[in-house]
Amino acid sequence: MLDALPALRLQDRIRQVSWYQSLELPGGVSTPGATDTADELGRIPFPASLEGSRCLDVATADGFWAFEMERRGASEVVAIDLPSERQDWPANAPRRHERTDPASPRGFDIAHDALGSNVRRLELSVYDLDPEVVDEFDFVFIGSVLLHLRDPVGALTAISRVLRGELLSVDAISMPLTMLHPRQPIARFEAPGWPLWWALNLQAYRRLFAAANLNSLATGRPFFLKVGPAHREAGDGRRELRQRLGMLTASKLGLLHAWVRAKAAVPL
Repeated sequence: MLDALPALRLQDRIRQVSWYQSLELPGGVSTPGATDTADELGRIPFPASLEGSRCLDVATADGFWAFEMERRGASEVVAIDLPSERQDWPANAPRRHERTDPASPRGFDIAHDALGSNVRRLELSVYDLDPEVVDEFDFVFIGSVLLHLRDPVGALTAISRVLRGELLSVDAISMPLTMLHPRQPIARFEAPGWPLWWALNLQAYRRLFAAANLNSLATGRPFFLKVGPAHREAGDGRRELRQRLGMLTASKLGLLHAWVRAKAAVPL
């Protein structure tokens, strides 16, 4: 019974916050994320070993990827995110539950404590990455972020300034635009009250990297990322039909994603 008490206390803390990522924590405790990040990990070329590497996790959320870097031997892991996700969202995006009290629990901190982690979290925008502030990194991960950014090319350009090794990007792409335009890069300006700016087809996603002074090393075929238990089903009838259908499709199939491995190009 005594051995079960820490796990029970951890479960109580987990219930206090809304989780985006699904993490496995000590004592067989899991977080009810909106995406199945463990499934995603098995579908992308995440390095088997990061022994001795200095790593960066961009828009860390609950810290899944940062803690995985640490588990795989990174010598130092820096995780960056904003105190409010709305800082780079469209002004008309719907409001969600946000952590407004600095003293209230945060998923990252709960997982950090439970894992006994040494990951360093900074409140820093990806646009503000600067080698004079954060130095350079051997490996950078950015996942499911670019479509939420006002300026995805600007974000990748900022990453290129601090990248001395490899970048792994994984992001959602539009299935309709990819099917309708399999060869032409197409982006649709989104933002009709959604918490994202862009819908990109596969070719548009892949073209972002050269525009940001990055050389693609490899690209992966699209895959459906399973949603987690916290994924919200289609909402009330006031939402646009396209949004409701998209959420229902995600619940059944998952969210279509693709990945790109890249490195910084030699400056001209």
